[in-house]
Amino acid sequence: MQSLTPQPAQIGEAFDRYFKLSIPGDLSLKFALSVIAAALTFNTSVSASTEDDPERITIEGQYLSINESNSVKTPTPIIDVPQSLSIMTAEDITERGITSIGEIIDYTPGVNTSQGEGHRDSVVFRGVRSTADFYIDGNRDDVQYYRSLYNVEQVEILRGPNALLFGRGGTGGILNRVSKKAKLDETFTGYKATLNSFGGYGVEIDTNTDMSSTSALRINAMYESLDNHRDFFDGERIGFNPTARFELSEDSVLDMSYEYINHERFIDRGIPTGADGRPVESLKNVVFGDPENNYHELEAHVFRVNLSHQFNDYTKANVNVFYGDYDKVYSNFYASGYDADTNIVELDGYIDETTRDNLIVSGNLISEFSTGSIGHMVIAGTEIIRTNSDQFRLNPEFDSTGNDRETFITQRPLMFSGLSGINAAGNQVTTAFTALNDDTRVNLDVASFFVQDEIELSEHLDLVLGARFDRFDIEVFNAKAVETRSRTDEQVSPRAGLIYKPQENISVYASYSESFLPRSGEQYTDINGSDNQLDPDTYSNQEIGIKWDFAQGLSFTAALFENEQSSPQVADDNPETLDVINSDISGYELQLTGYLNDDWRITANYSHLEGEIVDRSGPTGLTPRELPENTFSVWSTYQVNDVFGVGLGATYQDESFINNGNSAVLPSYTRWDASAYYDISDDLRVQLNIENLTDELYFPNAHATHQATVAAPLNAMLTVVGRF
Repeated sequence: MQSLTPQPAQIGEAFDRYFKLSIPGDLSLKFALSVIAAALTFNTSVSASTEDDPERITIEGQYLSINESNSVKTPTPIIDVPQSLSIMTAEDITERGITSIGEIIDYTPGVNTSQGEGHRDSVVFRGVRSTADFYIDGNRDDVQYYRSLYNVEQVEILRGPNALLFGRGGTGGILNRVSKKAKLDETFTGYKATLNSFGGYGVEIDTNTDMSSTSALRINAMYESLDNHRDFFDGERIGFNPTARFELSEDSVLDMSYEYINHERFIDRGIPTGADGRPVESLKNVVFGDPENNYHELEAHVFRVNLSHQFNDYTKANVNVFYGDYDKVYSNFYASGYDADTNIVELDGYIDETTRDNLIVSGNLISEFSTGSIGHMVIAGTEIIRTNSDQFRLNPEFDSTGNDRETFITQRPLMFSGLSGINAAGNQVTTAFTALNDDTRVNLDVASFFVQDEIELSEHLDLVLGARFDRFDIEVFNAKAVETRSRTDEQVSPRAGLIYKPQENISVYASYSESFLPRSGEQYTDINGSDNQLDPDTYSNQEIGIKWDFAQGLSFTAALFENEQSSPQVADDNPETLDVINSDISGYELQLTGYLNDDWRITANYSHLEGEIVDRSGPTGLTPRELPENTFSVWSTYQVNDVFGVGLGATYQDESFINNGNSAVLPSYTRWDASAYYDISDDLRVQLNIENLTDELYFPNAHATHQATVAAPLNAMLTVVGRF
């Protein structure tokens, strides 16, 4: 009798006919499908954890077989989510000595860091650069700054467009922080203190108090004094985050949170590239800026409220209210040109002041039910956003040139400090921020509705269908041009996914999704002028993959994808104009995570990316910026005995282009990291982390052609972490 269960070859043929993916180079669907076929034919009895608990909305474990993600907003085991997802827990963050979002990205497949101009997190998701796709507890965190990690349970990175659940943005992926919340029936205090070899230090405290049988208060706080290997660098960060939980009834829980953020730091945009387009290594110790006027200041007040109610065993609702008030100043000078023959650098700069308030009200309803033999998990939700933003930018005006640029002899330090100095011609020059560049005042209103159905067609086959509607109304007053512009975008973002599970511990999926980003979605600047700069970026993604819990506590994932994007980006020859660039990016990702045995744990990632600019005003056939062809990372820890453990990691990144014109290059690099920890008691650990063990000179990212980041040399951090 012929088997009714689809065979691996049949599944592969179906995916191939449906997606018709075309991957450049020696990669083809044969590779991915061979992996899938091997998994499907591998006979293992390991099964996933129970999926019968409709109340599981938050993450409860560490590996695919037991994990759920706040970012997918439904109690769906990660193994059943038809897209790529990586998670790093608070324990991972401490163990690896991680202090920033960028360091998490170093060990995540398919993503890499962008410079962020020294004052904000910036991620490249599968070739899509973003400073807007950041979320907290699945809700938009819509401001540009460095996000501290003192108050997070874990960090989740979803790859591929995610507009259905998140609306605008989510173009190449999203990064979601799961916050620490007050816990009922627990009283504890945790602490962490760090000291690094540059002289920077930090302290954190995490205390939870059980106020009654139905209420609890938790306070997370941090202070960090910043220092690094670069001249003039200093700064500090302060974070204070009390949270409260109230069990209003057996079925209703209210979480309330307030966070105060205060950041100050020196801004360093890096060093120029030379005639060969590569960073000039001999300039590694030179800071191209004004020691007194390169700085960033941020003060923010953030309020969050979440009310969840369980109507019955199969239906749950969530309502979220988010309000953020932000004041930011960003002042900087940076290298805009360099002549190696004369050793002369050109400096440019600006000062930018931003005030922004953001109100977001969202809610969703999750329900599980059946129609005949077919099961459904439906999520329907809405989101309303009101944003007011005022951004004021001034350029410097040099008395020698009458504009915002001047040249200086390259030396350490530059003959320029406190808005005055000696220029390349040997003359005394002064400047001040007096030239108005931009005064943009924005009123933004967004209304959204989405619905998604996870359909259980059979024991082995699930279908995911959904769509989101967004209405995006923006009014912009440009005080410099005395011009008001407005625009309304209405966008439907579809999503479809098919998941085949030959057994509980294996899922094979195919998915298609679309996303968009209005031009105002990131900074609310550069949206006036002759270019129609309010037009949204658009993205589409098709992906197939496998998730396989092939041993107890050990999981493997693989994904093959192709993205198409149309995006107005800063033109290579004129940073004040935009060039609409259409590009295709394809590739694959591999991830292995879990325990090899009781004492040995490993996380290994590999990604391969290829891209081509297919349409623009300039040359085509080039490679999109910040797209390394190959990246690899591995982190492994070994528990030597009951109290002592060691860790070793490495991250590799191919060379990539700094600009879309492919005239400037970031060289490839490999960085080795290590750790060792000793448990003095059950509640006290001493830990040593070493970054860049081989002291390699490398340049991880860049903002523009002459602004390449100089990574830190060998450095160590001592950590004491405890609880009482």
